[in-house]
Amino acid sequence: MPRLGFPELAIILVIALIIFGPGKLPGLGKSVGETIKEFRKGTSEPVSVNKTEISETVQTETKADVKGQAINAEGKSKENKT
Repeated sequence: MPRLGFPELAIILVIALIIFGPGKLPGLGKSVGETIKEFRKGTSEPVSVNKTEISETVQTETKADVKGQAINAEGKSKENKT
């Protein structure tokens, strides 16, 4: 894919200025900037969310395993006493 140089960007800017007018161009630029920002945030967020979910799942499973082992140990000690 060829890179855009200054002449190409200037032509695009002039065409956008003709189509949208000088009053709407700043608002359009702001909207494009916010869209790009949200896209970047959205693409990086699932990675951090998945890491948090994994750590929460591991902690929950570990707590459940500890409780299960404690219940099994109590059951075995009661069987040995009777």
